[in-house]
Amino acid sequence: MSKTLQAIRGMNDILPEQTPAWRYLERTLADLLDSYGYREIRLPILEFTELFARGIGEGTDVVDKEMYTFLDRNEESLTLRPEGTAGCVRAVLEHGMTGGGQVQKLWYAGPMFRYEKPQKGRYRQFHQIGVEVFNLPGPDIDAELIVLTWRLWKKLGLGDAVTLQLNSLGSSEARVAYRDALVAYLQERFDRLDEDSQRRMTTNPLRILDSKVPETQALLVDAPRLHDYLDAESVAHFEGLKARLDAVGIRYEINQKLVRGLDYYSRTAFEWVTDKLGSQGTVCGGGRYDGLITQFGGKPTPGVGFAMGVERLVLLLETLDLVPAELSAPAHAYICAFGEPAELAALALAEQLRDAVPGLRMLVNSGAGSFKSQFKKADKSGARFALILGEDELANRVVGFKPLRDDSEQQNIAWDALAERLAACIDQA
Repeated sequence: MSKTLQAIRGMNDILPEQTPAWRYLERTLADLLDSYGYREIRLPILEFTELFARGIGEGTDVVDKEMYTFLDRNEESLTLRPEGTAGCVRAVLEHGMTGGGQVQKLWYAGPMFRYEKPQKGRYRQFHQIGVEVFNLPGPDIDAELIVLTWRLWKKLGLGDAVTLQLNSLGSSEARVAYRDALVAYLQERFDRLDEDSQRRMTTNPLRILDSKVPETQALLVDAPRLHDYLDAESVAHFEGLKARLDAVGIRYEINQKLVRGLDYYSRTAFEWVTDKLGSQGTVCGGGRYDGLITQFGGKPTPGVGFAMGVERLVLLLETLDLVPAELSAPAHAYICAFGEPAELAALALAEQLRDAVPGLRMLVNSGAGSFKSQFKKADKSGARFALILGEDELANRVVGFKPLRDDSEQQNIAWDALAERLAACIDQA
């Protein structure tokens, strides 16, 4: 017997019971981004592998261990995108969108892919909504992105469930100086580092700061501090960002160990974290990447952005019971039709009612069936009312109007009055 077909581990179906929460989150954020003047860009899922190797950085966990990479029929190495920023940078360069100092404020959404150990809130196919801004170098745009996410949390009811962590990574020169000091410090304690941190010593030592191993974190207590190595311009930029957040009233924590997992960040780095989801606490993160476009062969172009994980935010909304109940509300009405003439009339009537009653949710019986079976389907659908069409109703141009959620009696309502009656019932709900 053949093996039962099922989804690939870590790549999950999003079932109809789950999609209302996804649509609510996506719609809320899309409306918010529209109100701030951001425009949507849609990017390929597949890119040349070199894009991520150059952009994310050789030696990062993403490039070394987590990418889905394969050779196509032309023997070219392709990769399922593990994140969105590199592809967005490629797109604006390819289409000349940043030339002449053009400011671009863009957003995108869709699936990303990383070969990780699947667990609650972490999957191999996961979904992100990302925002990228180009050609604005100051702390004002960094602040706008953080304010935008803060406004989203308020709209979703998550304001008290997330905390903003903030850091400055300084210039590339400052990071090199700090990296050298950190490596010198850790080299003396190399044997006491965990295996991953030992490997990162030669590939990406700043990522050791983010180690989850308690013994490694204990070693870092007396390590050199990143902010002691910041250049004057980065300090001024960071102070400007903090001043703007203070002016709006956004609380934040300074976390000098916050370095993010990708090599392209510089200066501002931030994360919104929660303690409501166990170990998977980051729901949104981003920062500035002023040197990334030059890595791809473009002219120096400031860039800043963030990405948020849709699965984790949906999980957080569900955990805190913040998904509006009306998103999964059943139909208002279910039309039962008996006989082909009634079925034809029901189809036309349903379209007239949908035109006349904004927001009406209505089901029309399919597959014919007896009076009893159609009423059973109407009741099972959760609809509030059954609309009944048979020979007598057709002859008299009326519809049987039967409440299904209380003991009210069935009434006959003229076709011309039905839209007004349904609209009144919707308003009273």
